[in-house]
Amino acid sequence: MKDLAAVEQAFKRLQAQLCDRWQEIETLDTGHSDILVIPSFSVDQQELQKIDGFLHYEERLLFSLIRLRDPKTRLIYVTSQPLPPIVIDYYLQLLPGIPFSHARDRLLLLPIYDQSLKPLSQKILERPRLMERIRHSMRPGCSYMICFNSTDLEREISVKLNIPLLAADPTLLHLGTKSGSRQVFAECGIPHPDGSLLVWDTEALIEAAVALWQRQPQLQRMVVKLNEGFSGEGNALLDLRDVGDIDTPEKRRTVICDRIPHLTFESPTETWSHFCDRIPKLGAIVEAFIEGEYKTSPSVQGQITPNGEVEILSTHDQILGGPNQQIYLGCRFPASEEYRLRLQQLGLKVGENLAKKGVLERYGVDFVVAKRILADGSTHWDVQAIEINLRKGGTTHPFMTLKLLTNGLYDMHSGLFFGQQGLPKYYMASDNLCESSYQGLLPDDLMDIIARHHLHFDTGSEMGTVFHLMGCLSEFGKVGLTSIANSPEQADTIYNQVIEILNQETQPPTMAQTPEALPTLPIGWSIGS
Repeated sequence: MKDLAAVEQAFKRLQAQLCDRWQEIETLDTGHSDILVIPSFSVDQQELQKIDGFLHYEERLLFSLIRLRDPKTRLIYVTSQPLPPIVIDYYLQLLPGIPFSHARDRLLLLPIYDQSLKPLSQKILERPRLMERIRHSMRPGCSYMICFNSTDLEREISVKLNIPLLAADPTLLHLGTKSGSRQVFAECGIPHPDGSLLVWDTEALIEAAVALWQRQPQLQRMVVKLNEGFSGEGNALLDLRDVGDIDTPEKRRTVICDRIPHLTFESPTETWSHFCDRIPKLGAIVEAFIEGEYKTSPSVQGQITPNGEVEILSTHDQILGGPNQQIYLGCRFPASEEYRLRLQQLGLKVGENLAKKGVLERYGVDFVVAKRILADGSTHWDVQAIEINLRKGGTTHPFMTLKLLTNGLYDMHSGLFFGQQGLPKYYMASDNLCESSYQGLLPDDLMDIIARHHLHFDTGSEMGTVFHLMGCLSEFGKVGLTSIANSPEQADTIYNQVIEILNQETQPPTMAQTPEALPTLPIGWSIGS
């Protein structure tokens, strides 16, 4: 590869091409593009291994196949391992008004047959013949590339193939780390928890925790976060609730030193010895844990266009799990009307800050919202920003599935999304519907169940369920789904009906549960991203 300065200059020239082409790229049914999809999870691979079935998460960008509804669009999808043909057929059958064969002829699937623990983008770069095949498959002047997250690897692919990457410049990725997020929140004047600067060793982490406790003597808990942790899996909790009165920094330091090796980790596979070894590589911060009897964990998603315009795409109430409810499991769209317009306002502030710094394409902001009852009896929602994500996160594929299937519009005044029939759309989504009884189910088996019980998404009514992560089923008993309807209650009902049917289909006949015996939401969740 050329020297770094030349690579960065070439990359900027390529991204500049997106300004003139943005309208064509953004508008469904009027494009004329070749889209290269690189669903590489180019994050720390040790952190990624905390997620069951992470090798199958390359399937999360399969919603991109819905873009083939435009008869002039072609798409190349690269994966580490072959995708089951029936899964590809499933997505292509969702396309309204497009013959299956026509869409299939415009799709090129390129499996690498390499399941090693390296980012997919690195595997691609290690195969010059594959790179050459991709280059020859894409039409000059009308091609672009999308990815899960943008790093030096994706930038190198972009430059070598001479096609623009629709994603943030890797030189700006620090803005999406835990410490970078805190910097942006401070610049924007957005409320966020008290916390530390970035530290790189255990001793500095201890000193930062002592200083935080000194500033907030009534603090009950602290969160320790790996700076580049993923989906809450790099978080741990330091509990101070039973300590009592501590009045000097020296005493506080003694307590912190005693307790930090006994952190409560969100990931069930994490240990202190491994966690502290990761700090010099990934960095860490410590911040105050937000307490509250009634808390939610919403998020706002936006995008920054190549012309620097900031748009809000969606808000969600995230469903979290783990020992302290910090690991992403799923979401409901939209977020509660109590605070979703506030989320939009704060999301715009963050987006405008990022746009000035040169960030491009998708960003997300996670919050913790605590309900406070004031002295006069009124309710106040305390909204605290937690972190920024500069990647396609867990809320990306359900919303993009809804948007591409319905070709509807998001309304900033209400925070609602309206389909082509003029009705507001709601959904409940998960990457983590997981039961041991589902293990052994092949994608073909799932398709049989979908067909037998009419679990399809109906493009006419714009309602039903769309499945993803079907490759996780057989080994991990895990699948993703997005249940779309015309009301929140209807979306929950559809979602629960899917669970009921899957449970009935996978239990021995004598053990089959009746609908009355089935638990209700949020059943079936497991730890994941």
